[in-house]
Amino acid sequence: MARMNPACRTSLRIGLLLATALALPVCAPSARAVPLHQLPRVTVMLHGQRFITQVATTDATRAHGLMNRTHLAADEAMLFVFRHQAPRWFWMKDTRIPLDMLFFDARRRLVSMQLDARPCTGTPCTIYPSGKEAMYVLEVAAGSARRIGAHPGDRLVIEGSYGTVQ
Repeated sequence: MARMNPACRTSLRIGLLLATALALPVCAPSARAVPLHQLPRVTVMLHGQRFITQVATTDATRAHGLMNRTHLAADEAMLFVFRHQAPRWFWMKDTRIPLDMLFFDARRRLVSMQLDARPCTGTPCTIYPSGKEAMYVLEVAAGSARRIGAHPGDRLVIEGSYGTVQ
């Protein structure tokens, strides 16, 4: 296992406790093991809009998410894929850009949205819940959901393969 600084180790312990109950992404020693440019890419379609999408399918890549990104184009997104449908809670720790979080069930139907989630560089950070069980979470630039007219019941279409979900 990679060495962690004490702050990350403490954060990991607390995060693991929270993740058990809340399914939150947590600080993980290998969170930076997969550079963003090496994540699987697919195209997703939602409400007539195509997004070129990086896919996070492991605990480490889901924990890292869009941390430290300074820009997300209108046609870009990140898709978080989980093995099971469950209530989800996300936060914006070290995320530098405002986002819309779109939660989808196992059938890829939009079940809820958290719009205009604000960046968080300190603690505590606001937690954004799905409110319903979700298996997929699509993060897009803030304002995108309104711009394309997304609403609950919309279907997420994924074109391409993102590999195995861990």
